[in-house]
Amino acid sequence: MRPLTLPLLAALWAAMAVFTGCSTEENATEPPAVSEETLATATKPAAGRELPTYRIPNIPPAGEAYYAPDSLHLIAQTKDPDAVKFKDGRDGNLTYTFTDKGENIRRINDRGQDACSYFFPDQQRLVWTSTRDNMDMDVGDWSEVTEYPRGAELYISDLDGGNVVRLTHNEYYEAEVSVSPDGQWIVFGRQIDGKDDLWRMRPDGTDEQQITFTDDWQEGAPFYLSDSETIMFRAPKRSEHGQPGQTPMTVFTIKHDGTELTQHTFTDDMNWAPYPAPDDRHYVFVRIVDGYNWEIFLGDMQGGDPVRLTYYDGWDGLPSVSPDGTKMAFTRSAGRGEPFYTYIMDVSSLNIGPRS
Repeated sequence: MRPLTLPLLAALWAAMAVFTGCSTEENATEPPAVSEETLATATKPAAGRELPTYRIPNIPPAGEAYYAPDSLHLIAQTKDPDAVKFKDGRDGNLTYTFTDKGENIRRINDRGQDACSYFFPDQQRLVWTSTRDNMDMDVGDWSEVTEYPRGAELYISDLDGGNVVRLTHNEYYEAEVSVSPDGQWIVFGRQIDGKDDLWRMRPDGTDEQQITFTDDWQEGAPFYLSDSETIMFRAPKRSEHGQPGQTPMTVFTIKHDGTELTQHTFTDDMNWAPYPAPDDRHYVFVRIVDGYNWEIFLGDMQGGDPVRLTYYDGWDGLPSVSPDGTKMAFTRSAGRGEPFYTYIMDVSSLNIGPRS
C-alpha cells in the first residue's frame, strides 16, 4: 500500500519502533452505530473530539480505501487467505470493492499480492497493483522502501474483476496508482535502482512519461486535483531513510508535465499520505503526535496551521475524501500487530466539497 501492505509506508515500521499505543483488540472493535440525526448536526472538530466516525461492517481487515465517483463505493486492499503470504506467514492482501455501509462486497483479483487501487471516473473500470503474474519472484516487503516487490505491475479490469488488462511489463516496482478526473491519465510511482519517481501514462498503457527526476527525493502517493493537471504527492529523502525517529516527509504539488513544483509543508514532521479535498484547496494527511500516535490532519494549501481530525490512542492513516466532500475514509489500528480496519468520518461540516 500507500498501503496496508503499504507501499507508502517506506518509514512506517521503522518509526513504529517508538509506537506504544493501545494494543487491546477491544479498542479495534466497531463503535456504536451513528444516527442520521447525529450526522446531520455534526460540527467542526473541537480539541480532543472527533467528528462522527464508524467502522465499515462486514469486511475483513482492510485499508487504504478510495471512494468511487458516487461517493458510496470504495476500493481497498483487503486481507485474504488466497493471497500470497508475507515472509512472516501473515496473509497478504487482494483488491476488493464495497460500499461504505459494508454492502455489495466484491473481490476483484484472486491471486498474488495486491496494493494500491483506484476507480476510473466513469466508475466502469478499476486500476490496481498486483504481483499476480510474478509470484515466482521474491515477495518483498511493501512497507520497506529498500525491499519493494519488483514484481508489482499495474492492471485494469472491469468492476467484477473481468477483462483484466496488464499495463506494465517489467521488473520494476510500480504502485501508488490513481487516475485523473478526466480519465485521460494514470499516475503512479515507479522505483528504478532504488529511486522513486512519479510517472504517468494513458489508460491503455501507452505514452509513458516520467514526471520527476530526483536522486534524493523519493516521490510517491500521487493524486490529481480537479484540473487533471496538478498532482499532489509526498516525498521523503533517500539520505534520511533509516535515521532514528520518524523520517521527515514533505507535501508537494506539481503539474504533470513536471513544471510548477510547489512545496506545501515546511516542518520536519512525517507529513505523510496527503490526499487532496475536492475543493482543490484543502488536503488530509498524517502526522505523528506525542511520539507515537499517528493522527490525521486537514491542511490548507493557502497556508496556516493544520486542523487535527482524529484523536485516537493508536494508529490512524491513509485518509481519502469522497468526491462530494462529505466523508473521509481512513485506516485505523489499535497498534503494532493489531489489524487495520477501514473507518468513515463525516466531514460534511468542514466545507471542503467541490466549488461551483
